[in-house]
Amino acid sequence: MNEKTSLTRISFTGLFAALLTVLSQIQIPMPSGVPVTMQTFAVALVGFSLGWKDGLMSVFIYLLLGAAGLPVFAGFQGGIGSLAGPTGGFLWGFLFLAAGCGTPRKKSFFLRSTSRSAGLILCHILGIFQYAAVTGADILQSFLLVSAPYLMKDVLSVTAAFFAAKALKRSLLAAGIKI
Repeated sequence: MNEKTSLTRISFTGLFAALLTVLSQIQIPMPSGVPVTMQTFAVALVGFSLGWKDGLMSVFIYLLLGAAGLPVFAGFQGGIGSLAGPTGGFLWGFLFLAAGCGTPRKKSFFLRSTSRSAGLILCHILGIFQYAAVTGADILQSFLLVSAPYLMKDVLSVTAAFFAAKALKRSLLAAGIKI
């Protein structure tokens, strides 16, 4: 890898962490405490655009910034409390979602689809279990409260992110930039 490619990768990794921060602030509060946000779209866009390695790194940077107390999470929240709180499981699950969406195009359609689905499912599973552990709710109650109402929105978000990443990559290639 040459120096220009390395600098481009580093720049886009940071840029997408910033984009994830901005899109995390677009939210609709819900009674469960888990807001409807653009985070799922943003994380999937990161994975689709950067691939699994750089996408994973971008989301990891986002989580580190939040853990350090910067207000990058939904509702301008930050700190270890956000990662350990009721919605923290979804934040940890973003790592799996980004990696799943970043599966290389060289892989079969079945493997890519399975990876994306597994990433979203793992994100929800972590969210459900951490919500249950923190609030004392049972698993079924947690699923019905913080996962089931969001599943269709999240599937649509991942799908929209796929097409947005495709358009973004095409535009960047036309400008002579390969990510």
